[in-house]
Amino acid sequence: MHDRFMQRALALAATAASAGEVPVGAVVVKDARVVGEGWNRSIGACDPTAHAEVVALRAAARALGNYRLPGATVYVTIEPCLMCVGALVHARVDTLVFGIPEPKAGAVESTMRATEHAALNHRLRVISGVLAADCRAILQQFFRERRS
Repeated sequence: MHDRFMQRALALAATAASAGEVPVGAVVVKDARVVGEGWNRSIGACDPTAHAEVVALRAAARALGNYRLPGATVYVTIEPCLMCVGALVHARVDTLVFGIPEPKAGAVESTMRATEHAALNHRLRVISGVLAADCRAILQQFFRERRS
């Protein structure tokens, strides 16, 4: 099941790449159905908070009529940054599934373990490495093309 939803996140990452955005896609799933999705839109929207995860959480909250998303799983192609971890915790997401680590800004396992901070009153279950090769490939291809 994780592969199916990560495939959707990868398709959304491709949409971001087509728009000249860093190719990151995110899907919010509840009760085995997609309730929100998003891709990076920071550049086009002139919005530093328009990361794929935040866009997907906003869409899910609107669809469900609640800013809290208990029982939801978020699939994202790359490890979330600190801002996105904060949004996931605030939304009370149950599970985070991501493809690859982000060594410069990843706040789940790479630069810090923000989901484990003692002051937080909510904990996420974390699964990493889902379709990692595909998630890595789309990012590498994007940056290879940008450099040439």
